[in-house]
Amino acid sequence: MRTKDFRKNKVDIITLGCSKNVVDSEVLLTQLKANEIDASHQAESDDANIIVVNTCGFIENAKQESIDTILHYIDEKESGNIDKLYVTGCLSHRYKEDLQEEMPEVDAFFGTMELPGLLQKLNADYKKDLLGERITTTPFHYAYLKISEGCNRPCSFCAIPQMRGKHVSKPIELLVEEASNLAKNGCKELMLIAQDSTYYGLDLYKERKLASLMESMAAVNGIDWIRLHYAYPSQFPMDVLDVIKNNPSICNYIDMPLQHITDNVLKTMRRGITQRRTEEVVDKVKSHNPDIAFRTTMLVGHPGETEKDFLALCDFVEKYRFDRLGVFTYSHEDGTHAFTLEDNIPEEEKNARASHLMEIQEQISFDLNQQKVGNTYKVLLDRYENGYFIGRTESDSPEVDNEVMVKSASDFARLGDFVNVKVNSAKEFDLYGTIV
Repeated sequence: MRTKDFRKNKVDIITLGCSKNVVDSEVLLTQLKANEIDASHQAESDDANIIVVNTCGFIENAKQESIDTILHYIDEKESGNIDKLYVTGCLSHRYKEDLQEEMPEVDAFFGTMELPGLLQKLNADYKKDLLGERITTTPFHYAYLKISEGCNRPCSFCAIPQMRGKHVSKPIELLVEEASNLAKNGCKELMLIAQDSTYYGLDLYKERKLASLMESMAAVNGIDWIRLHYAYPSQFPMDVLDVIKNNPSICNYIDMPLQHITDNVLKTMRRGITQRRTEEVVDKVKSHNPDIAFRTTMLVGHPGETEKDFLALCDFVEKYRFDRLGVFTYSHEDGTHAFTLEDNIPEEEKNARASHLMEIQEQISFDLNQQKVGNTYKVLLDRYENGYFIGRTESDSPEVDNEVMVKSASDFARLGDFVNVKVNSAKEFDLYGTIV
């Protein structure tokens, strides 16, 4: 048991969920530090007496992880190892009343838009002058840049609008200021993130401004790579493709979650797009820039997805041979439109479909990686692990995409450096090479 003493409070922030939650935790950390409060993010030491858990509430597995984490720190509090426990983020926003009733040991719950209230509980003032400044918790050489909050899309399976509200774009000038501050601190790569990046600007400027934003980002000194995530296929602004192609600092990469392909499932998902239109968008992206790395995600097991629908999805993936692809199984979330439908596909079948689709993608990825053997690529080194420097090419985003492995015994480099790597061999999701 931790004994009581007269030391100042120390806060540790625990982050669960997506990169957007990471940014929220970084903003909280920055505010606490500016208030001269001793704060950390997922510290290795256990000397913090105040814990803030930033939760995820997107799908069942994420919700369970959040609940398990809260319960762990409730045990820590009851054992006297911590004094205060606060919970924020999506799960807290979505189920605050239920959580307050079921977990009275938590000192307070806060929603996704209640940062000032959380800071007040932590005896900190919300400092508006910190807008544009952020302490990052990622490796120093890359950072996530959240360009908007919330979402206006009506996707049947998604509870994000309940937890994050309507789409709100962040002004271009503020994002440029934030990117400049990150660059001054050594950041070399920015991942542009949002619930729907292609909607950017419609609320502020009455037109889609993603292309203009990306051009402004490309002009920031010190940023070598800019990477676009979460581009919605419906009404995708095609001028973005020219910006990607014509700016060397913008990665030849796009992340466009398609979710499915048949008209039956797309309509049930309320995606606002048909199979024909989806294929047209993918064809335009690939024809405009044949070398672009195309990342997407698919959702299997949605109510109403037939075996025929799933096989059509498999055929679509085999035809288009996406460079990067992730697969999720449908989660029956209360408050969503799909919750009114029968969750008629057993979990075992959902998992089998996901596994089958990933087997297809593994072979595609293996074949594409074999074509890289003998070529040399610019690689950004992220970390050192088990005798290898591990990095990424322009075609890969952190944590979700392929990695490049360089043996440290044969090559010397520094983390955060760009190096040229000749690929000597390849597996499904890894390239192995030497620095040249």
